[in-house]
Amino acid sequence: MKFLHTGDLHIGKVLHEMSLLEDQKYILKEIVKIAEQEKVDAVVVAGDVYDRSIPAVEAVSLLDEFLTDLSERNIMVLIISGNHDSGERLSFMNTVLEKQKIFIAGNSTENLSKIEWKKDGEQITFVLFPFIKPAQVGAKSSDEAVRLVLEREGLSGENKEKDHKYVLITHFFVTDGGKTPELSDSESPVHVGGIDNVEASAFSFFDYVALGHIHKPQKIGEREVYYAGTPLKYSFSEAAQEKSVVLIEIGKEEQSVKRIPLKPLRDMRKIRGSLQELMKPEITALADTNDYIQAVLTDKEELIDPIGTLRTVYPNVMQIILEKNEVKTKTTTNRAEQISQKSALELFEEFFELLRGEKMDEARREEVRKALEE
Repeated sequence: MKFLHTGDLHIGKVLHEMSLLEDQKYILKEIVKIAEQEKVDAVVVAGDVYDRSIPAVEAVSLLDEFLTDLSERNIMVLIISGNHDSGERLSFMNTVLEKQKIFIAGNSTENLSKIEWKKDGEQITFVLFPFIKPAQVGAKSSDEAVRLVLEREGLSGENKEKDHKYVLITHFFVTDGGKTPELSDSESPVHVGGIDNVEASAFSFFDYVALGHIHKPQKIGEREVYYAGTPLKYSFSEAAQEKSVVLIEIGKEEQSVKRIPLKPLRDMRKIRGSLQELMKPEITALADTNDYIQAVLTDKEELIDPIGTLRTVYPNVMQIILEKNEVKTKTTTNRAEQISQKSALELFEEFFELLRGEKMDEARREEVRKALEE
């Protein structure tokens, strides 16, 4: 069997006040083309289908177009909800869609959806595990929640039929021995004390794990656990990344995984120089001026409407950064990095000192420590 793995479509996303709907329509058409060229049996979308829980009408229409294109080519579609989605809205009319081989799982507090695929003696079960919060299943962490659900479903350990393959589609912050995945600015995650982390070892039962949630394509650890990443760049921290879909071929004896690059309608890139330099024809000719641009301006003097000036040549300038203000920005960034590296107890101690004008004594520190543990 062959299937494509993608996720984090974020349909309807607006970045720096610019709608990316046209770019998303283009890239979804590219994914359909790849699915057709590779003669895949299925396309997997691992969550964050929409950018917000109540999507705009245009976003819903675009998803409808994407699903219709795949259905017309007799390609099965498997979708789960992510943390940006409303599971209830996403799985609306699920029973009707299943007749078209479109399977959408929006809620996993009950039994997980399992889709069986059989052909030429091969048997594969796709397990659809949407994003959940630990409290929904009475757990204290995401790792505990995932293990509870998988154990409840008989999908843990190594006890399974030899020739029966299992593929998990899910949407969590997955770590390997505590090592976190590489992140991008567009994710803006908050992981307090590791309660959002799920260890890759929780998925030992599965032959392939199709992950969503992290925007950079990457493999987690030594197991067959992959983030497909976003099909488009959603922040300038991703400017150097090559976006892709993952092609998986799985059978009784062999299994292969490879990435197929995606070429966007407009790329996202950074440029740097003085306003005058960046407007020169020999500079603008170096790449497509219709790309989404972050311009770092090195001018020392005050500029009047620099973004308006740049847009006469680069119509899709999204952001300008004045390098002369970089020292102030760098100080703020360093402070943010310091905060992210501190424990909840250390942060509370700082807050207490700021509020009371005195350091927290050991008795209070112990009370806070107990409260955090509980």
